Amino acid sequence: MCRAKYRINPIEEFYNNYKDNKKLNKIIKVMVISLNKNEYYMERAIELAKNGWGRTNPNPLVGAVIVKDDRIIAEGFHEAIGCDHAEVSAFKNAVEDVAGSTLYVNLEPCSHYGRTPPCAKAIIEKKIKKVVIAMIDPNPKVSGKGVQMLKDAGIEVEIGVLEDEARKLNEIFINYVTKKKPFVILKTAMTLDGKIASPTGDSKWITSEESRAYVHVMRDRVSAIMVGINTVIKDNPMLTTRLDQKVGSDPIRIIVDSKGLIPMDSKVLSKDSKAGVILATTSRIHEDKEKQLIDNGVTVIKAEGENGLVDLRKLMQELYKLEIDSVLLEGGGTLNASALELGIVDKAMFFIAPKIIGGKDAITPVEGKGIQSMSEALKLKNVSLSKFGEDILVEGYL
Repeated sequence: MCRAKYRINPIEEFYNNYKDNKKLNKIIKVMVISLNKNEYYMERAIELAKNGWGRTNPNPLVGAVIVKDDRIIAEGFHEAIGCDHAEVSAFKNAVEDVAGSTLYVNLEPCSHYGRTPPCAKAIIEKKIKKVVIAMIDPNPKVSGKGVQMLKDAGIEVEIGVLEDEARKLNEIFINYVTKKKPFVILKTAMTLDGKIASPTGDSKWITSEESRAYVHVMRDRVSAIMVGINTVIKDNPMLTTRLDQKVGSDPIRIIVDSKGLIPMDSKVLSKDSKAGVILATTSRIHEDKEKQLIDNGVTVIKAEGENGLVDLRKLMQELYKLEIDSVLLEGGGTLNASALELGIVDKAMFFIAPKIIGGKDAITPVEGKGIQSMSEALKLKNVSLSKFGEDILVEGYL
């Protein structure tokens, strides 16, 4: 009954009432075109930023586009840690003088001296007229300060264009600087009936080639990959990145091994990869074994927990100190259960293959004690679905 009087959309009603007003019509048209342009150029900046995936950690992914007279005259992105920031990269790539231009950037320009000079200062010196920013930098060192520097210099600033997309792009960085812990992604692959291996332990391969290829893309984007000692002993994985079209960047390999049982001839300890290896253990490791591992180039972190197990929360604190901003957890049911129980997981990725294994003794993705009632169940937020070959990927946040 109450909805009847709102049959006409308020915006449509406004347009109908004023559609003959040519001056107002022109203003509305200019506003719409301007909005579309801002989103177009910001979308381009976000795409450029993705070129730094896996190379800028723990720095954010940033892209920049410079527009003058409705023409893109320069583009740039933060290529790798220690390299030019996106804004400076764009200035160097400019095909003409950037004075009086509009700069589009997906993250607030920095205002402090770090590994590179502040970008806000460079923007002012280049006499940029306007800066369009997707989101404010959550880093306390920058947050709002870069924008204020620009405004104090008389530069027009617009904030919030494609902010949701920008936040999604830099979810690892945002988590790292606000929560002061690595962004942990729990990745697992299972059958329709929720099994990650047969009763005999056979798991090659549950998912399709397409799914496995995407996992290597993920490995290329994160700082580290983490597994438990059971996975190392049973599968003897290399835990490297293998991509068809380009050479991937291997993540740091983290092995959770409370007793120091890892065999010295394990593939993960070989010198074939330049990526480092971290053994997360406890005082239960034998002194001679610890020395042998250290002599072999392994970083040993002791994170004492209950019942002689590794405390994953303490481990995350130590990884943060090492500037490891993201961890891809490819553990078995036991390690996954511990990670979820201790609340260190930020995102879950479940690849589901159209296969059925059956058997009460077949391993599931999350073992442990489990919950007693459905009210205790962990519920994912912002769930999305993707398809890889015949598999379905379910992603969500905790």
